[in-house]
Amino acid sequence: DSLGIWYAGNEAQPFTTFEYQNVTYGFAAFSPNKGTPSINDLPAARQTIELLDSLADVVIVSFHGGAEGSKYTHVPREHEYFYGEDRGDVYHFAHTLIDAGADVIFGHGPHVPRAIEIYKERFIAYSLGNFATYRRFNLKGANGLAPIAAIEIDAKGVFLSGRIISAKQVGSGVPVPDNNSGAVTLIRELTKKDFPEVGLGIEDSGEIVYIHR
Repeated sequence: DSLGIWYAGNEAQPFTTFEYQNVTYGFAAFSPNKGTPSINDLPAARQTIELLDSLADVVIVSFHGGAEGSKYTHVPREHEYFYGEDRGDVYHFAHTLIDAGADVIFGHGPHVPRAIEIYKERFIAYSLGNFATYRRFNLKGANGLAPIAAIEIDAKGVFLSGRIISAKQVGSGVPVPDNNSGAVTLIRELTKKDFPEVGLGIEDSGEIVYIHR
């Protein structure tokens, strides 16, 4: 609050709105954790997004969900459980919220990258993994990838273009550019396998393109 940073995702502030360059944005965040708006309460989540859609030009959603670790890079399109906790059905959750008026959805929680999808001309990243985890996590393989999604949308939230920027965590968990494009390679493979019907491709440069529509 003292730094003027907009935030959301706890019971005291489940969502927020702000204006930037004459565009009004709504932002909401969800997770399976106590004290947060629940990723598993779809009627309540839908109600929040419908309200934000009535107040804002562009609605952005962040979610923490999905099972954790390198074994869970795929989006299963069903509820995921990890150590007995219902971590949500992130596919159904994302589609439900876009149907309700969300425009951009950024997922995290698995600690590894997952596929991307364009649904109803709206961008979904099912997990951007971790970016900076100083002395917190094993950084081997996919665990150490730290992708950045740079996307362009219009003033109503329609996806226009995007790029995956490959970074990785080194040493104790500090992000640096990845010249081997590990994140681009992995997200491209996962997107092709998990969402073949969407027809998305990712070029070696990281540019997101339609293979077919």
